Amino acid sequence: MTSPDAVETGAGDAPPLLRMSGIVKHFGGVRALRGADLTVGAGEVHALLGENGAGKSTLMNVLSGVVRPDNGIIEIDGVSVDLSSPAAAQHAGVGMIHQELDLVPQASVMENLFLGREPRTRLGVLDRAAMREHATSLLREIGVDLAPTRSLSSLRVGEQQMVAIAKALSLDARILVMDEPTSALSDTEVERLFAMLPRLRARGVGVIFISHRMDEIAVIADRATVMRDGCDVGSFEVARTPPGEVIRLMVGQPIEQLFPDREPPGSTTRLRVHDLTVTPSTEGGRSEPQGVELTVCAGEVLGLAGLLGAGRTELLDALFGVAGQRMTGTVELDGEPVRLSDPRAAIAAGIGYVPEDRRASGLVMKESVGANIVLSALPALSRLGWRSRGNEREAVTSSVRDLQIKTATPDVAVGTLSGGNQQKVVFARHLLRQPRLLLLDEPTRGVDIGAKSEIYRLLARLAADGVAVIVASSEMPELLGVCDRIAVLRGGRIVSEFEAAQTSQEDLLAAASLEQDTTSAVEAG
Repeated sequence: MTSPDAVETGAGDAPPLLRMSGIVKHFGGVRALRGADLTVGAGEVHALLGENGAGKSTLMNVLSGVVRPDNGIIEIDGVSVDLSSPAAAQHAGVGMIHQELDLVPQASVMENLFLGREPRTRLGVLDRAAMREHATSLLREIGVDLAPTRSLSSLRVGEQQMVAIAKALSLDARILVMDEPTSALSDTEVERLFAMLPRLRARGVGVIFISHRMDEIAVIADRATVMRDGCDVGSFEVARTPPGEVIRLMVGQPIEQLFPDREPPGSTTRLRVHDLTVTPSTEGGRSEPQGVELTVCAGEVLGLAGLLGAGRTELLDALFGVAGQRMTGTVELDGEPVRLSDPRAAIAAGIGYVPEDRRASGLVMKESVGANIVLSALPALSRLGWRSRGNEREAVTSSVRDLQIKTATPDVAVGTLSGGNQQKVVFARHLLRQPRLLLLDEPTRGVDIGAKSEIYRLLARLAADGVAVIVASSEMPELLGVCDRIAVLRGGRIVSEFEAAQTSQEDLLAAASLEQDTTSAVEAG
């Protein structure tokens, strides 16, 4: 069921590779899909867009046979198919590349490719030579240079993802669903993935690409379908559709200004850093800060840009006390020196940190929303050293309301929330302590466009309240849109600073790259 505000799409005489029509699915009393339509052509990269909860995952679970629809028709090459199970979907030519790859880490590349259908000799003995030959041919066909005998666990995430794609193609997949495939990849791995897509096109494979990143969609997708509230609300040619129209379809209303207007910051210096240097740990592999000089005013938003490995995350870690005794130099807050010996000392000094990996170091996924919000503010909410449940409930209720955290109740596990709402919970935790300085590492990674807009408004509100904010982001438009100034790092050193209002993406990229490959995207450090 296509809504009245859908964007028109063209259709040829031949039946499309995939047509899903009027797909309906209820879970109890919740209508997850309300007559959703999706059409994908052979050799087409088709982006599936929408905010979290829009129905994208449910629709793809129907296509992959994980969920049976209550109503609707699925056609492949114009023939109606019954995808009643994952095996049936696989037999029909549907492959699914999940964020959590369905592979065996302990097995080799070739064992993963042919698991359960290994080639055997006439005597029934495993034919490892044939398996190696077939695996090499399959990997070469999609442009992947990997030794078939390597253990999967020895591969980087991007390489493991290539193995998963090769496995799907070995099962004769003609429709390949990629669910947020770049979320855990480095910049180089993303480039390799994108370079493989033309090979899939040439094979006639229809790729359904789910992503929150509009810059990715603009580069790789031919057409796109937007979902909202369980149904499709528009399908269009990506190259001919303005980004503003895509955002309007996703959120249901025009976003005239993704980045809110802000007043310029004051002149009072909140943070002053002099000659901050961190001695590398024994593990190595990190671009630790070297001789960093930095000032941030109260109410100012400072951005950190740089290529992969430039040292942005390491600088934020150091300012939060993670480096401990390995850090030298001086750090002042409001003119007073502070000793950042560990994160506890940083919190006591009025520093908050929203890390890049909220699951690993930001949130306790099995605990409730409320418990996560008050986790680091318990001393401030206590009475005479005793926990005050009343104060905690009041703080949680206020945080959920002020940050518009979408949850049925604060008692549900935070792991059940969408990525954007999980990020708001991390914000709420730090805001309860009323920080003087807030450090943010990739604050909008993995969240949809609507949640991004809300986070940008929150940053503007914090700056208006006098909080100094440092944002590290791999998205240059984000840095240019939310920051007052941007510092560019390379090899752990700040090599350039720019006024955001007078700077372009090209300026940032040139400063970050110098003599490196200037086609690389500015990426997280």
